[in-house]
Amino acid sequence: MKRATIRKHIKALKAWRGIRSFSRKAWGWLRNAGTLLKWLTPKPYMKRMDWYIMKKFIGTYIYAIVLIISLSIVFDVNENLAKFSQYNAPLKAIVFDYYVNFVPYFANLFSPLFVFIAVIFFTSKMAGNSEIIAILASGMSFKRLLRPYMFSCVIISLVSFYLGAYVIPHSTVIRHNFETLYKNKRKNTSAENVQLQVGPGVIAYIQFYDNTRKCGYGFCLDKFENKKLVSHMTATEVQYDTISDSKFHWKASNWKIRELKGLKEEITQGYQQDTLIMMEPADLVYSKGQQETFTSPELLDYISKQQSRGSSYVVQYEVEYHKRIASSLASFILTIIGASLSSRKRKGGMGMYLGIGLVLSFTYIMLQTVSSTFAINAGLPPILAAWVPNLTFIPVAYFCYRQAPD
Repeated sequence: MKRATIRKHIKALKAWRGIRSFSRKAWGWLRNAGTLLKWLTPKPYMKRMDWYIMKKFIGTYIYAIVLIISLSIVFDVNENLAKFSQYNAPLKAIVFDYYVNFVPYFANLFSPLFVFIAVIFFTSKMAGNSEIIAILASGMSFKRLLRPYMFSCVIISLVSFYLGAYVIPHSTVIRHNFETLYKNKRKNTSAENVQLQVGPGVIAYIQFYDNTRKCGYGFCLDKFENKKLVSHMTATEVQYDTISDSKFHWKASNWKIRELKGLKEEITQGYQQDTLIMMEPADLVYSKGQQETFTSPELLDYISKQQSRGSSYVVQYEVEYHKRIASSLASFILTIIGASLSSRKRKGGMGMYLGIGLVLSFTYIMLQTVSSTFAINAGLPPILAAWVPNLTFIPVAYFCYRQAPD
C-alpha cells in the first residue's frame, strides 16, 4: 500500500475519532441541558390545584385589564374628541397610532393595580365558596398555597418587564408623535444656551438650537489640555447631517479656529466645513416624557453618555430605568398582601377587600410619583426613589402574611 493511501486512511480515522468525541460531548451537553430544563420546569412542583389557581389568577388579571382599560378608552375618547375634531385627526391614526399604543402603555403602567385587584377578586370568591377552607383543612399550609400565586407572578413580571423595557418604548414614540400633531401640539423643539462636554476636555456651547431644522446658532467649541485653553472654534451656524451613514456629523458655516500655542496664536477660517462633534440632536433638546421612548439598553447608553458630559438632565432617565425593574417585581409583594387579606372567609363578601386593595394600589402608584419627584427636585438617589414603594410595602406584606389563616 502506498504511503499517500496510508496517510489518507490515518486522517480519515482521526477525523472519525474527532467526530465521535464531539458527538459524545454534545450528547453530554444535551443531557445536562435536559436535566436543567426538567429541574426548572414548574410541572413537577405543580398539582391540579395549582393549575386551577394559576388559571383563575391569570384569567382574572386579563379580565381586569380588559375591563378597566375599556373604561379608560371611553373616558379618553369623551375627553379628547373635541381636540381630534379640531385638528382633523384621521380615524386610522386615532385607532392605530394612538389607541393601539395607548392600551399597552397604561396596561403595563397600572399592572400592579390589576394584579392586586385580580388576586383579591378571585381569592375572596374562593374563600366565600369555602374552597380556601377545604384546601387548608386538607393539611396544606398557607405558604404552600402561595406557590401557584408566585408562579403566576413570575409569568406576569417577566412579560411586564419585557414589554416595558423593549416593546412599549417604540409604541410610545408613535403615540407621542400623534399627540404632537393632533392633540396638544406642545412638543419642545428648541433650546437656548446649551453647554455640554462632548469629549475629554472638549466643551461645546450653542446659543440657540432649533430641533425642527436640526440647526444651531452661535456655536463655539473649546478644547482644554491640563486646564489650559488650546483651541477655540466659533461658527455662526452648525447644521446636523441627517443623511450621513454615521453619527455626529455637523456642517459649520462661517467658522473660525484659534489655535493657542504658548505665546503664539494661529487663526484659520472659512465659509463651510464638515466636522465631527460628539453630540446629537437628542442631547440638546429635552421634551417631557422623553425617557419613556428609550428601551432599557438605550437608557443605559444615554445615562452613561450624559454622566460623562456632566449633564443635569439625567436623573429622570435613571429613575425610569430602575422603575421598570421595581414595578415588574411589585407583583410579588402586592400578591402576598392580596392573598393574605382575602383568603379568610368573612361576612360581607369581597367589597371590603376590593376597597382595601384599591386604597393600597393607589397608595403604591402615588408613592411612585412622589418618590420620582423627590429624586428629580430634592436630590433623592434615583435607585432609592424607584424602590421606595416596594421597600414601603414589604413590611406590609410580611405583616399580612403573618396574619393569614394557616
